[in-house]
Amino acid sequence: MDLSAINPVLFIAGFLVAATPLIFAAIGELVVERTGVLNLGVEGMMIAGAICGFAVAVETGSPLAGFAAAAIGGAVISLLFAFLTQVMLANQVASGLALTLFGLGLSALLGQSYVGIKPPRLGDVDFGPLADIPVIGPVLLSHDLMLYAALALVIAVWVVLRFTRLGLILRAVGENHDAAHALGYKVVRIRTAAIMFGGACAGLGGAYISLIRVPQWTEGMTAGVGWIALALVVFASWKPLRLLIGAYLFGGLVQLQLNLQAVGVAIPVEYLAMSPYVITIVVLVILSADRTAAPGSLGRNFHASS
Repeated sequence: MDLSAINPVLFIAGFLVAATPLIFAAIGELVVERTGVLNLGVEGMMIAGAICGFAVAVETGSPLAGFAAAAIGGAVISLLFAFLTQVMLANQVASGLALTLFGLGLSALLGQSYVGIKPPRLGDVDFGPLADIPVIGPVLLSHDLMLYAALALVIAVWVVLRFTRLGLILRAVGENHDAAHALGYKVVRIRTAAIMFGGACAGLGGAYISLIRVPQWTEGMTAGVGWIALALVVFASWKPLRLLIGAYLFGGLVQLQLNLQAVGVAIPVEYLAMSPYVITIVVLVILSADRTAAPGSLGRNFHASS
């Protein structure tokens, strides 16, 4: 075992990539929960986006078309959850779990003919001479467009929630949907739009796994990232910028276990594989003691007559 064989530059660059699908999924779920809706179907929407994006990218030869299809696929499947919870007023927890099971089953069916196929590659963003800067270039300036899009999305959500009227409306609906309804806001429409946004983001996260991080299609390839995203939202206290810390923590742990396997650490591979999830969950539980940050109406169905 030689830990000096782990290249720190490649390690950091690698965990930025590993964190990106989690950032997409978690930031979408954060917006959903800020409107008072708890959607446990993130995993199902991610895997649906993974197969939609993979299939379209392979058929068209365009990774960007694949990502667009993944966002649409995630948003469309999220409408099932929106219909159940916002129209039929079904239990949000049960509906989210059902959505995950549905997404896993549907993706397995659609992906049968794509096993073993390599998708077209999305090239890195060209930063010109800046990419040749020692350390900074390989770490920060040698990645694909979607990695930077995830960072931009987090910043955009933070700006919207904190500084805009739209963000105020979203937060008002999440804190007290009855008061927001009394002020004339269309609670069901706002929540449905937020759910679709969350579905689109989850779809992008799933497509990032199938098109970039693990450029192939494998049944169940999201491997619990959607559940980590749900925990990450709680850790972040529903704050977008704090969400990045948890995402990079998880990405670092995933990359570390891969590097430890590569240098031959004398630990069973099964323990290394599960360690990022176990350690991340433990840290998230410890650091999420502030429950007062949760939206007041989180998980509660809205009755317009009330």
